[in-house]
Amino acid sequence: MKIQIPQGATEVKGAVRLQPQENVYLLSFVTNEQTAEVIAEDLHPDYPLAVEDPSSSSLSGEGFKHLDLAPPQELKGVRTTTACPPCVGDSRRRHIQGIEIHIGAVSGDRVRVYLAAY
Repeated sequence: MKIQIPQGATEVKGAVRLQPQENVYLLSFVTNEQTAEVIAEDLHPDYPLAVEDPSSSSLSGEGFKHLDLAPPQELKGVRTTTACPPCVGDSRRRHIQGIEIHIGAVSGDRVRVYLAAY
């Protein structure tokens, strides 16, 4: 994904979900809300972060459960967007077709960032 983990981030977890067609790369960490929004903006999202129905599907599937995290699609109030690096000419991520971005509140100004890329 070519994501720089922000300084001061905690609970950093990542994995690769192997699938027959394409692998899904999972990354999650806790940071402050401002930093999370800067990271999301750097990914050139298709639309602004917005709260979606908790039952919305996710390309991460159950992948985050294997990292002992509640999947973002099961959280209430999580803000979500997507990014298409090839669509915006993001050469840093030319091997990535799409990224799901989820940001959910943890406590105070701390949020958990969930990223899933394929």
